[in-house]
Amino acid sequence: MVSYTHDIIVIGAGSGGLNIAGFMNKAGFNVLLVDKTDKSIGGDCLNFGCVPSKALINTSHIINSAKQAQRFGLKISGTTDIKKIMKYVDNKKETIRKHENASYFRKNGMDVKLGLAKFTGKNSITIGNSKKQYQAKYIILATGARPRLLKLKGIEKVKYETNETIFNLKILPKKMLIVGAGPIGIELGQAFQRMGSQVTVIEKGEKFLPKEDPDIAKVLQDKIQKEGMKIHFHCETIEFTNKNTLKVRDTKTKKTLDFKFDTILVSIGRQLNIDNLNLKAANIQLDESKNRLKVDKYLRTTNKNIFVCGDVAGSYQFTHTAEMHAAVILRNFFTPRIFWKKMNYDKIAWVTYTDPEIATFGLNTEQLQKRKIQFEEMIHDFKTDDRAIATESTEGKVKLYISKKGRILGGTMIGKHAGELMQELILANSANLHIKHFMNKVYPYPTASRINKYTLRPYFARKLNNFSKKIIKLLY
Repeated sequence: MVSYTHDIIVIGAGSGGLNIAGFMNKAGFNVLLVDKTDKSIGGDCLNFGCVPSKALINTSHIINSAKQAQRFGLKISGTTDIKKIMKYVDNKKETIRKHENASYFRKNGMDVKLGLAKFTGKNSITIGNSKKQYQAKYIILATGARPRLLKLKGIEKVKYETNETIFNLKILPKKMLIVGAGPIGIELGQAFQRMGSQVTVIEKGEKFLPKEDPDIAKVLQDKIQKEGMKIHFHCETIEFTNKNTLKVRDTKTKKTLDFKFDTILVSIGRQLNIDNLNLKAANIQLDESKNRLKVDKYLRTTNKNIFVCGDVAGSYQFTHTAEMHAAVILRNFFTPRIFWKKMNYDKIAWVTYTDPEIATFGLNTEQLQKRKIQFEEMIHDFKTDDRAIATESTEGKVKLYISKKGRILGGTMIGKHAGELMQELILANSANLHIKHFMNKVYPYPTASRINKYTLRPYFARKLNNFSKKIIKLLY
């Protein structure tokens, strides 16, 4: 019989790892939680992602609102104090860290070890320089991901930033260059533009926010360009000619361009934190073609006793995806194997926290067409919405995909607080609710969420044909 030091080992104390470790600990299991350092507990979301970025974005909204207030007679003077902003950001992180640290978890009965974990066998690890072995029936890999680095000639001349370092800035850049037009670059780019930087974004492809619906993304692109951000597509990076100049090639015109900057933010994707785990010792195989781990529908690696959770699973890299992974893994731990639940991303949702926000959920048109699912696209514009008119937030649009049976299959929205407005649509999608429930709901006027009802209304209005009109007249 195998002897274990713990019931379960969780490597990585980000959102996914903490969800599993926390539940198992509360359920009475002997849990070992491992992370590199005390400060890395909380994962990318607390330290370099969701929390600091949203705190920074909040300050940029305040600054932008103050500037807009000048239209109504107020006088605004002075410049943005980046040190005060970063202090504000740090304060929000440390407020959350009070209940996400080694001491806190130990007080709650969890065994927490700090240091780099390394596999020594299919059920065993060591931590740091210690040779002590730790074994468990199941091991959870929740080691996350990190920014993919830019590898260019002359990069040794440049001090470049990623989302892991940008919140340490002490001076507000006059000229900020962002490489990559994905959500991280665009969220932070708009924030710095509003704080007073001149932001330029370069993208090697031809798409702005390539994972979003092009019509929806175009609304945001137009907005941020009006605010002063500059965006250049088809830019293939060549080299840094000095510490403040990046040379690129326009792949359409074949011309070379020089971009000057004070600060450069590299936002070109993520790579998994799996390099130093000694995966071979645990019989964990890589999918070389995709540069990630081989993972099955139950989130197991090729070692069936080792599960993945969060970014390291190689799918959607969101905090709430890690929470979804944790829920599936925990459910399956306590369910007979024949009833195990498979990971399914059909109901996934995400928000890009720009102004206006973009919220997306469920299946998109490409997925629906590929699966040969019949659907109807409902589109509604914010321009005629009373609340949007009153609050000057008419730059918005909704697209919903409705099945023949009146169920919401997916959708996307751009608008002020779209991430919040979309929640009842996401619920309807998740719970497979019929859209008639939106017609039966009384929305207080003029709440912004009435936009959801207006978007769906034409679906029912079409039923009012000549025949139905005759019937209701007879009934009347």
